[in-house]
Amino acid sequence: MRTSDGDSGRPSRPTLALIAAEAGVSTATVSKVLNGRTDVAPATRERVEALLRTHNYPGPGGGTRRTRRSGLIDLVLAGLDSPWAVEILRGVEAECAEHGTGVVVSLVRDDDACPPSWQNLPALHHSDGVILVTSRMTARQRDQLERAGVGLVLVDPVNLPAADIPSVGATNWAGGLAATEHLIELGHRRVAVIGGPADMLCTQARVDGYRTALEQAGIEVDRELVRYGDFHHESGFARTRELLELPDPPTAIFAGSDQQAMGAYQAARLAGLRVPDDLSVVGFDDLPTCEWLSPPLTTVRQPLEEMGRVAARTLLQLLDGRPPLTPRVELATDLRVRASTAPPPAAVPPPAAAPSAASHPPEDR
Repeated sequence: MRTSDGDSGRPSRPTLALIAAEAGVSTATVSKVLNGRTDVAPATRERVEALLRTHNYPGPGGGTRRTRRSGLIDLVLAGLDSPWAVEILRGVEAECAEHGTGVVVSLVRDDDACPPSWQNLPALHHSDGVILVTSRMTARQRDQLERAGVGLVLVDPVNLPAADIPSVGATNWAGGLAATEHLIELGHRRVAVIGGPADMLCTQARVDGYRTALEQAGIEVDRELVRYGDFHHESGFARTRELLELPDPPTAIFAGSDQQAMGAYQAARLAGLRVPDDLSVVGFDDLPTCEWLSPPLTTVRQPLEEMGRVAARTLLQLLDGRPPLTPRVELATDLRVRASTAPPPAAVPPPAAAPSAASHPPEDR
């Protein structure tokens, strides 16, 4: 049975789930057939292949899907200008090297999800699977990969992925909570946050953690202290300058990335402030450079290299016909306290008023 696209009456493209349901097998079994795996019973293989041909699904005997693995996977990044991306890449390469799999790195623009080489998949780009990092993916692009039989794993997806797409991330809410609680415990009450893009899941979780910490401490969330950037140095610098120009500026800033925290350092220096004497700063990521900043940066560590490893491991298992036990994996974050945070500067009492003549009677002469 074929389904239709809305009211057009046109048959919709088949999915692995549809093929599996009609064959009475799991999607993993269909994936094994598509990938030419030998551990499928002959009768089952014939039934699945017949349905693939009936639905014109690219696969054995009538499609473009390769029956042999190429030994390559795509790692798709929004850019390599960030140490964050390099740490993810390091983890993916390390895991793939242990399994004899090569990694092809592709870069995309911020407003696109797929590199140009994907436009004619799989004719031009012979990869077995894709790891897509912090990028958007349309339903059409996902369907393109699925029809080509290419496995997919997301790292820090921008939007909530479909339930059947594996994804890897970190405990961002817990990290935002820990960073803000640390500043509150030091005595700060004017705590600002500079998140990444407001529509990203990780940003929303970190800012929600920040809000929760304030609310639990009985501190009202001031909208003026909630700002958003793009995770890069420049936005941390610009948002910090805006915060410091407020009539009642913050005494502490929780930045949604280490790079934004570095921008906050620069803005504080230009304003004549010292970190942490006048302004405490907390970052997020724990990049290798954090310990070498002056002062060393207090930050929330997310295990970036391990995230890359887990994503690669999940994809390789998926390609072997072993679906993950859970579609979403979140690795633990933890706070690394260094020298960029301290109690807020003590309130300076107003200068004593000069005694008025009326307050002291004139001396008798």
